[in-house]
Amino acid sequence: MRVAFKEWAIVVDALAQGEQIIILRKGGISEGKGGFQVEHPQFLFWPTLFHQQREQVVARAQQRFDAIAPELPPAEVVRLEYYAEVVHWERLESLEAAQRLKGQHIWREEVITDRFDWGKQKAIFALAVRVHRLPKRIELPVRPEYGGCKSWVELTEEISATDSQPVLSQEAFELKLKQFKQALDPVSV
Repeated sequence: MRVAFKEWAIVVDALAQGEQIIILRKGGISEGKGGFQVEHPQFLFWPTLFHQQREQVVARAQQRFDAIAPELPPAEVVRLEYYAEVVHWERLESLEAAQRLKGQHIWREEVITDRFDWGKQKAIFALAVRVHRLPKRIELPVRPEYGGCKSWVELTEEISATDSQPVLSQEAFELKLKQFKQALDPVSV
C-alpha cells in the first residue's frame, strides 16, 4: 500500500481505539477545483498536527489528546500504524445530515458547521471505515512532496498490510456501521 490519508492525530487515535468509524472531510486547499474525492478504497493513516487544535474536539478527546501528545513523532517523521478500508461513504448536502452523526465522532458541532460551510460548495463527505492495526509501527521521513494541505499522499515506499488486525470485532463494527447508515437515512435502514 502506498497511499496515505492525512488526518488529525487525535481523530486517528479515536479510529484506532474503535471509538468511531467515521471520517468527515471537506478537503484541503490543495485538493483542486473538484475538492475532496473518495479516491482510494484502502489507505494508510497519516496522523497530523497540522491545523489541529485540541479545542476542536469534545472534552473526552481533549483529555486523550493531552495523554498522547507527548508520544507523537517530530514533524519531520510520519508514523504509520493503521490502515482503513472504506466501507461506505456519502456526500452530505445538508448540515442537518452531518449533525445527525453527533455522538458517533469526536469533533465539536461548531467544527462540523465550519467545515460544512467552508468554500463554495456547501457539503461534506462522511466515510465509514474499517480500521486495521499494522503488524508493526513504521516511521518514515517526511519528504517535501508530501507537504501541503491535501488529503491524499502517494508514499515513495510500499507498506505491507499483511497480518494486520481489525481494531473492532466484526460484530462491533457492524453495529457502528448500522448506526452510521441509520443516522444518514433513518427510514431505509
